[in-house]
Amino acid sequence: MDLKQFVKETLTQIIEGVAEASGELQASGAIVNPTRHDFHEGFNMNGAKIVAVDFTVALSVNEGTATKGGIGVVAGIFAIGSHGQSNEAKASTTHVKFSVPVVLAVAPAR
Repeated sequence: MDLKQFVKETLTQIIEGVAEASGELQASGAIVNPTRHDFHEGFNMNGAKIVAVDFTVALSVNEGTATKGGIGVVAGIFAIGSHGQSNEAKASTTHVKFSVPVVLAVAPAR
């Protein structure tokens, strides 16, 4: 896999993951990646704290003669596009670091 494809697949997975989390958490009152531009970590937004969720993900890229190639998370949780087996394989590992701002849900008053 070339660098361009690696960057494209990595960013696509991060962005799709953030979008899916945002949709699933909407009913709870939490906001994943809020649209406000003037917030900072710890900022209080209508009684809810904004925090940065930091990720450091180790990615393993495998390519071989009988393999389509792909990206897999080293922790083994998921993989992208890795099919088949190969006798001649090239593997490399890299780390991707990113943060996603999240407005935590406020517990209802008792």
